[in-house]
Amino acid sequence: MLSEAQKRVLVEVARRAIDAEVRRDLPEAVRVPLELPEASGVFVTIKRRGELRGCLGTLQCRHDLAQEVAKCAADAASQDPRFPPVGRDELPDLSIEVSVLGPLEPIAADPANVVVGRDGLVAEQGYRRGLLLPQVATEWGWTAEQFLRQTCAKAGLPGDAWQHGARIFRFSAEVFGG
Repeated sequence: MLSEAQKRVLVEVARRAIDAEVRRDLPEAVRVPLELPEASGVFVTIKRRGELRGCLGTLQCRHDLAQEVAKCAADAASQDPRFPPVGRDELPDLSIEVSVLGPLEPIAADPANVVVGRDGLVAEQGYRRGLLLPQVATEWGWTAEQFLRQTCAKAGLPGDAWQHGARIFRFSAEVFGG
């Protein structure tokens, strides 16, 4: 569980990384004034006036949490294939959400094993993998079955792949932003 101070620091790290990426400045060395826990993964979501503008992350933190947040934030601003890179004129209108992920837990593919609003999901089959954060199902008002279907679709699989051999994992996430 992250403290409020840790959350504020991580959101500021993300904001500085996005700003540096957009302005094409050299990224600052990531220094934080407090200790941060280890995490299984992290995602950074960027919204502009409430609309999704970019979201990228990792399921395996290879660096400390602050460095991972900075990398994911810069990538979300410039590398999300669904959107053009964030422009300078957009910077004042951006809100940032950081999701710090717990470990993946394999589950039997059954809507009864999914708690909407608490669980995030990963669907895998062959070389395809898709992930949806816990807040996505809540934002869209999905049932557990719809969440499973949409996670499969995010992986580029048929919506019912969870019933036909796709591996399903759930995870928890601490989500915060500003």
